[in-house]
Amino acid sequence: MFEGKGVPDVHIMNITAGEATISNQNGRFAISVTMGDTLLFSAVQYQRKSLVISASILESSFVYITLEEFVNELDEVVVRPYNLTGDLRRDMNGIKTEPVVTASTLGLPNAYVKPLMQSERLLKEASMGPFQIGMLTAVPFNPLINMITGRTKMLKKRVARDQKYLLTEQVRNYYPDSIFVKRLRIPAERIDDFMYYCEVDEKFDSIVATDDHIAILNLLQVKSKAYRENNQLE
Repeated sequence: MFEGKGVPDVHIMNITAGEATISNQNGRFAISVTMGDTLLFSAVQYQRKSLVISASILESSFVYITLEEFVNELDEVVVRPYNLTGDLRRDMNGIKTEPVVTASTLGLPNAYVKPLMQSERLLKEASMGPFQIGMLTAVPFNPLINMITGRTKMLKKRVARDQKYLLTEQVRNYYPDSIFVKRLRIPAERIDDFMYYCEVDEKFDSIVATDDHIAILNLLQVKSKAYRENNQLE
């Protein structure tokens, strides 16, 4: 206890028996002890305290443990070399920082060009591209073979699949696992399978494109009910 109040989240270890527990919100706990065992109480904001189990303690049904607040006093604090005042707003305005060096700040060409995925690069290499003067007498050979053999079509499907996967991962990262498990009632080990189930819905792309997290979550709630029913998870 501290100042008459129960202390939560205190670690209690029976260092003799090698057992441990944590106090609840009311500061209560239960742990197995025998005569002569030593209990160690520790928490970040309180001083450590040890207690040796005596006969009187064993005979008692309830024991109060008093903890003392831990205060770390510094003898002196020196703030250098920026002459900080402690006022974060004033100090931030007074500190001079160098501009961040990026491709765009340096004015490099193609600084804002989005890097292509591997599948997009392969498709670009395999495709014939726009018609140009001279192609009637010199048609690129490899793109033509890729078109005849179906490689170009296959790569287009791969690009579409990769783009869909990135979209699904984007939605997956919007919400922590606890949302899927507690609110949508999807088992943690089946979240990825559930996301694949959602991405085949024809409305998935258009709703995700709005970047409206509430609308996306509403869609996931509707899909989660159908998913649970289909997989007998109710």
